[in-house]
Amino acid sequence: MAFPYLEAVVGFMILMYIFETYLDVRQHAALKLQTLPKPLEGVISQEKFKKSQAYSLDKSYFHFVHEFVTVLMDSAILYFRILPWFWKIAGDFLIYLDLNAENETFHTLAFLAGVMVWSQITDLPFSLYSTFVVESRHGFNKQTVWLFFRDMIKGIALAIVIGPPIVAAIITIVQKGGPYLAIYLWGFMLVLSLVMMTLYPILIAPLFNKFTPLPEGELRSKIENLASSLKFPLKKLFVVDGSTRSSHSNAYMYGFFKNKRIVLYDTLIQQCKNDEEVVAVIAHELGHWKLNHTMYSFIAVQILTLLQFGGYTLVRNSKDLFQSFGFDTQPVLIGLIIFQHTVIPLQHLVSFGLNLVSRAFEFQADSFAKKLGYAVPLRAGLVKLQEENLSAMNTDPWYSAYHYSHPPLVERLAAIDEADKKTD
Repeated sequence: MAFPYLEAVVGFMILMYIFETYLDVRQHAALKLQTLPKPLEGVISQEKFKKSQAYSLDKSYFHFVHEFVTVLMDSAILYFRILPWFWKIAGDFLIYLDLNAENETFHTLAFLAGVMVWSQITDLPFSLYSTFVVESRHGFNKQTVWLFFRDMIKGIALAIVIGPPIVAAIITIVQKGGPYLAIYLWGFMLVLSLVMMTLYPILIAPLFNKFTPLPEGELRSKIENLASSLKFPLKKLFVVDGSTRSSHSNAYMYGFFKNKRIVLYDTLIQQCKNDEEVVAVIAHELGHWKLNHTMYSFIAVQILTLLQFGGYTLVRNSKDLFQSFGFDTQPVLIGLIIFQHTVIPLQHLVSFGLNLVSRAFEFQADSFAKKLGYAVPLRAGLVKLQEENLSAMNTDPWYSAYHYSHPPLVERLAAIDEADKKTD
């Protein structure tokens, strides 16, 4: 008797949903607490605390509904074998267009086109509600309906342009990879990720946002001097108009080798009280670079990707696995989808482990900024960003340990203060 892969996958999906919902309930209870954590008393105003609480609870209610609908649809699609039915419909559509349904690349692209249409239809109500109800209610949404749909259309157009050659390449590699399939797939994805990391900020990101050089002035001089003191090869310093879509703030770096660039959200500059707080945030980001966190994360992702492809090569020819999900044939893309579902337990463990590492990196980057003399403005900047983004002030320890890639504000402030005490 064949192993019931389908039933096992659906069962684990439901178990994980129950476990994560339990964590969500714990977090929801924490969000309802009427008092600030003691370290934030006198630091966060009561007005901001109440606004943060209202925003966090609104997002929590929305999350409960969204996750329930998602697990219900995903389980139904698998259990009632909608995937093989959809695969057959895609083949019939190709025949209707007088195209070769036996061509796996054509068949896969037709299947993906249908999946994209389905996902856009099912996700749209949630995206609209999240953007124009939840985010608007709390003053974060800045985009119009027209801009929302324009971004969506641009995203679909990019998928249509970029997707087919990538899909065709993956199918060809799998069909001809032989015993070194995992290495070939990993090599292709490595090259693809490097190309996308190069092209995205130059060609794709400007389609959605406007990037302008940070004007000459004290802030620019301070950032350039900081980068120079750390021998960070800063080539360009941009401000992005994030305020056209949201009042949330951020900052990031990108680029390879001697061609690094820093991007500041205009909302970050607006929200911080002074230049020192902005520079302190950048010092934190430069800490990630100086401590090689980006490189370590990249290497970890590459190792995990190679292991995943290695696992895929072991099961891709398992007829029982495909038949359990309702497939008589063994298409490349379907094999990848099925494999991703079968390794969900490991993916959750890996994600948890990566979050642990990420939180450790955040503490280290904070410590790095502090050693540069930015402890006070960094502390003030973190508090200000927490306030302006209405981030959750009270967090359940189990929930944050499982979900957060960044430590809660209370823990980060405690770490900065503890470092000060040790210095004293």
